Parts: sequence; C-alpha cells; structure tokens
Amino acid sequence: MTAGSRIGGAPACILHADPPDAQRPAFVDATVLPGRGMMLLQSRLRLPSGEISDALAAPDLDAAARLLDGGAEDVAGNRSFSFGGAILAPFANRIRGRAIENARAIDTLVAGRPARLPRNWGGRAPGAEQYAMHGLLLNARARLHRVGASSVEGRLDLGERDGWPGALRFDVVWALEAGGLSLTITATNTGSAATPVGVGWHPYFRVASGERARARLRLAARTRVRVNNYDEVLPTGDLEPVADGPYDFAGPQGRALGETYLDDCFTDLIREDGLPLAELRDEAAGLGLRLFSSSREIRALQVFAPPEKPFVVIEPQFNLADPYGPQWGGRDTGMVLLPAGGEATYRVRVEPFAL
Repeated sequence: MTAGSRIGGAPACILHADPPDAQRPAFVDATVLPGRGMMLLQSRLRLPSGEISDALAAPDLDAAARLLDGGAEDVAGNRSFSFGGAILAPFANRIRGRAIENARAIDTLVAGRPARLPRNWGGRAPGAEQYAMHGLLLNARARLHRVGASSVEGRLDLGERDGWPGALRFDVVWALEAGGLSLTITATNTGSAATPVGVGWHPYFRVASGERARARLRLAARTRVRVNNYDEVLPTGDLEPVADGPYDFAGPQGRALGETYLDDCFTDLIREDGLPLAELRDEAAGLGLRLFSSSREIRALQVFAPPEKPFVVIEPQFNLADPYGPQWGGRDTGMVLLPAGGEATYRVRVEPFAL
C-alpha cells in the first residue's frame, strides 16, 4: 500500500506480512521510499512477546519528509544515508578526484574513463579532502512496476548525462517473506559500451536495548582496510589481517563492541554456504539479526558504529572505498565491469533470531 506522505515526489510504500510462527521474531512491515532511490526508511519486528520493535534507527514518516527536503544538508541526497537503509549505486563508499572550482563536483577517472561526480561528502577537519560518496541514486525517483502486500518492485535509470561513464538500469525488489526481509537489485548495462558498477546497502541496525557496549558483532572477514584517519576515512591501500586482534569479529559469537569506534571496511570475506556474512547480537534485548547473501560480487562489509550511538551500520557492498585510486596499484577492488546488456545481481536477506 502507499502512504499519504510524499517524499521525493512520490508516496511511501508500506509492506505488511503476517508470519505464522508467533514464537519466533519476524519482520512484519517495511516502509520503502520510491522517491529516494527505493531506500528502506523503516522495518519493524514482531518479537515473541508480541511487542513490535523498530529494526532500524530512523525518524517517523512525517519527520523523514521534512528532513529529506533537498536543502543544503541534503545535497545530492546525502540525508538518505543518515538513517534507515539507503541503496548505494553505481558505487558504494568514496571516490576521490580533482575538485571543480566553484562547484560541488569532482573530475575523476572511472575504469579509465572521465567522470564528473558530486562532491557531496568529506572530512570535517579544516582542509580535509572532499569527495563523491555513496553513488548517484540517493535522491533518484523510481518507477514502480509492481506493488504487492508484502513486496514492491521499482526501476531506477542512470545515464551518462548523470555523470557516470555509461548507462545502467537498476531493478530493485524489497520483500517480506518467511519472517525475513530481502533486498534484490539487478544492475543491467543498457548502453553500448562496457560499464562499471558497484552496489551497496546502508542499513542503520538499531540496538533495541540501547546497551551498545554489550552488543556483539560477528563478521565473516579476514582483513581490514587501513585508512588515513577517521575523519576523511580514505584507504591507504594496505590490508591488515584481523585474526586475534582488536578488529577480529570472526568468532562464532562475534565480539562485544564495548567502546570501540568503527568506520572500517572489512574484506576477504569468508563465503561458506548457509553461513551469514554478519550478525548483530543485542544481548540485553535477547534479539539478533543475521545478514545472508548469495551474491559473490559482494566483496566488502563497511561497518560504521560510533560508541555513543545505539546503532550499528553494516553495509554489504561490491567494492572497496575509492576503487580506482592509485593506492590500490591496479588490484581488483570489486567494481564489476558489465558488457553491453550484461547484468549483476545484489542480494541481501536479513533474518531476526532470539538469543
């Protein structure tokens, strides 16, 4: 169904499901914003107690409509990735380039081809570098193809006029099924030349108890990307093994977050059939979330978790940050080069469980 509040020129879509097993936690609704790149604003869980709980850190629909207004703080749709769960494409994370004077834009090379991208993010310290962040669909309006009770499908088109060196189509499906929440994005090259693409998702998973220090994070990753600092968060090109160190979250029960600050990209993912990419365990609330994916193109998990905030952002994405930067020395950084007519599919499923 659609809701009254119009955001980005389109009404919200609210999905509903009635999972049959009342003894297990399950997603029961989801609010999708077609006018903001098909982002997920909120999804709620039914707990075994019968209580309904928000899964994401996000404002309500009316407050979101006020925040996502295209104003100075919402340049290029930035506020889409400040709460809820934005879709990131045709690249996730950062891309660096040469700043254009008197314009919020950069000139850069993408797969060896010139591109002009919005300069919509950067470090906050004086003189910190500014760059392109989280793709070009944050404030794009989707064309809805199908709206059902528990699923919705929308299409987003990106042409070379939008600054990317190529033409792409993104078919996005959100679905509530069997107690879980699923996102499927199919990227198709609609142009005549090979075109690069990276896809990600930016969910702010809420620590329902508010006891972030006790929450446990599990990541199936072997290495962490080193960055210059936590202000600009730019990759140095070095990969650091995490085993037995402070960033080792790979154990069966994960690791308590404590007071650790995270704005880190984890890679060399451990891809074992049937095992989740990540888990967030809210020990105090007795609730966990598992993230699964069958998409082998997902090469990285970016985690953003400030210790003073009751959320953990876990971003499964194709590419590492600044994927065409010289620091990588030509290594494969996860961007997928699609031939004309070629496709790549991004799939993520979130399942709640009781602790």
